[in-house]
Amino acid sequence: MEHNLQPLKSLVVNPPHPASGALPLSADEAEVDRQLIICNACRYCEGFCAVFPAMTRRLEFVKADIHYLANLCHNCGACLHACQYAPPHEFAVNLPMAMAKTRVRTYADYAWPRAFGALYQHAGLALALSLAAALALFLALTLLMSGSLLHKPLAGNFYAIFPHNTLVAIFGLTFGFSVVALAIAVSRFWQNTTTPDDLKAASGAAVTEAAQSALSLKYLDGGHGDGCNEADDKFTLLRRRFHHFTFYGFLLCFASTCLATLYHYLLKLPAPYPMNSLPVLLGIAGGIALSLGSAGLLWLNVRRYPTHGDAAQKPMDRGFIVLLFLVGISGLALLAWRDASTMALLLALHLGTVLALFVTLPYGKFAHGIFRCAALLKWAIEKRQPSKLKLGDE
Repeated sequence: MEHNLQPLKSLVVNPPHPASGALPLSADEAEVDRQLIICNACRYCEGFCAVFPAMTRRLEFVKADIHYLANLCHNCGACLHACQYAPPHEFAVNLPMAMAKTRVRTYADYAWPRAFGALYQHAGLALALSLAAALALFLALTLLMSGSLLHKPLAGNFYAIFPHNTLVAIFGLTFGFSVVALAIAVSRFWQNTTTPDDLKAASGAAVTEAAQSALSLKYLDGGHGDGCNEADDKFTLLRRRFHHFTFYGFLLCFASTCLATLYHYLLKLPAPYPMNSLPVLLGIAGGIALSLGSAGLLWLNVRRYPTHGDAAQKPMDRGFIVLLFLVGISGLALLAWRDASTMALLLALHLGTVLALFVTLPYGKFAHGIFRCAALLKWAIEKRQPSKLKLGDE
């Protein structure tokens, strides 16, 4: 039985998006459109997250709207558990799953170079582990050819193993490419989903709100502060907490690297640094938080209810999470045994996992954070504008 909402739709006029209003919808996008029309008639979940108030500003959903709303969704599952039309109802509304299927497609559609968007289809745990192992093995064989994997204690002097300039060139170029690729991809997404009115209405207040929502992971609280739903409808804040550990652990590790770079070039203080130095302390805190957070996210991913999101994306999720865990735990191991004779082997393992992470950043799960921040910014700008919906008889 079709859910006839035409009388409701006829009450308003929603102008098509200038960038993509005429483009046909894919099957996954059409499914999002179908479910959003039902949700727009019901509106029970209007206070749950930003998706629903943004949805109510539209009664027809063109491709750009669907891409925007799909990336605004945090997949907390609250709407699924509250929905009276969820399966096994004949309307079969599962918005988190529909949004997830479309969301991953947007990463590929906006990827740079465009041909590399196909890599999202192959991102997974096996590929991540194989790439990390291959890079670590390459570095280990390089050491073996130049000497031995075992050596006398070097007091943590990593640059006695791999020259500083060599590491800067390899990792700087790899990370730089990833940043450029992600920046171009999210720029394409932004240009396609925003309007001239959005750009005119942009403000410091909107940027601040979007940053606060992203940094606090506001919309992983289920709309009520109690968190995401478990399979039995219970609430949990574990997903939000583990995301916090992972995100801020990654930032602390990045800050440690940046600070060490300043020490080296600006203050002329080359590594190694003492255990009580700021770069090392930031690295320790970041490594612990990153390891705990990624281990927790992997545990949640394994046990998560199948209808929460798109099960087909779990290999990509796990590949990214495992790489983050290996970066954190190998970094801590390298620091703990930096004066041991096995330091070179540990260094090869750590650098191999970091390089694998950098290589896969633009074409794996990491992209979701960048696209979601852009969607949060659009919502913060959009909510400050008057609604464009008009009564049909005006």
